[in-house]
Amino acid sequence: MAYAQADPGAQGGGVVARMRFWARGAADLVLPPRCAVCGEATGGHDAVCAACWQGLHFIEPPVCAVLGTPLPAASEPGTLSAPAIAAPPPFACLRAACRYDGSAVPLVRAFKYADRIECARLIARLMARAGGDVLKASDIVVPVPLHWTRMLARRFNQSAEIARRLCGEAAPAAGCTYVPDALRRIRRTRRQVGLKLAERALNVTGAFAVPEHLRHLVAGKRVLMVDDVYTTGATVTAAARALKRAGADDVRVLVFAMRLDDV
Repeated sequence: MAYAQADPGAQGGGVVARMRFWARGAADLVLPPRCAVCGEATGGHDAVCAACWQGLHFIEPPVCAVLGTPLPAASEPGTLSAPAIAAPPPFACLRAACRYDGSAVPLVRAFKYADRIECARLIARLMARAGGDVLKASDIVVPVPLHWTRMLARRFNQSAEIARRLCGEAAPAAGCTYVPDALRRIRRTRRQVGLKLAERALNVTGAFAVPEHLRHLVAGKRVLMVDDVYTTGATVTAAARALKRAGADDVRVLVFAMRLDDV
């Protein structure tokens, strides 16, 4: 059994829906759907197999009201973790669907580096489940941007693909507006992988900005910023500060996976 969104196809969808349903079926015969993690057969292209599903370690309540990190089971709603109290971030709150370990690591890598763009649909659904509260409390959704040179090399921005689906099929009732270009990465930075905490923060300092002609899209808005993985928080911290400088009322963050080495 695989986790995949069932497609009702011909169940009241009309002629167009039926044609799409059968076209997908024909395509599956040519390119059978495979698990993005291990390559085993699955029930859909945006799915993982049952074994790899068990390897996704979801972050469930109770969590820190600000950082979204797991708290002891007896914690009351609204409880803050020690790091959130000691060093409050520039964003109002962060939510993550799962830990960045187990199946989440190869899933993200397949999505970002192996052109498994169909993974965005599954990832967005899981993020909508974990961050329904922040979605409903936001006006616009903004992806963490890539520098244009990296965009050319990768051909797509994984955060933008997730954000677009969060505003569409994954959480249509949230009513958020997708604003893909409101935030720009104005300086090319080194990859964060392998850098120490202080080096990561310095690497992304001044790397983000809201263009002057687009500030009206951000000013006074409750902004939800979307990214794939949260590690030290250096990237979303720098990006959140840029949004706040542009007049955002507040900034929330929603990611797929969070590194929790010490939790």
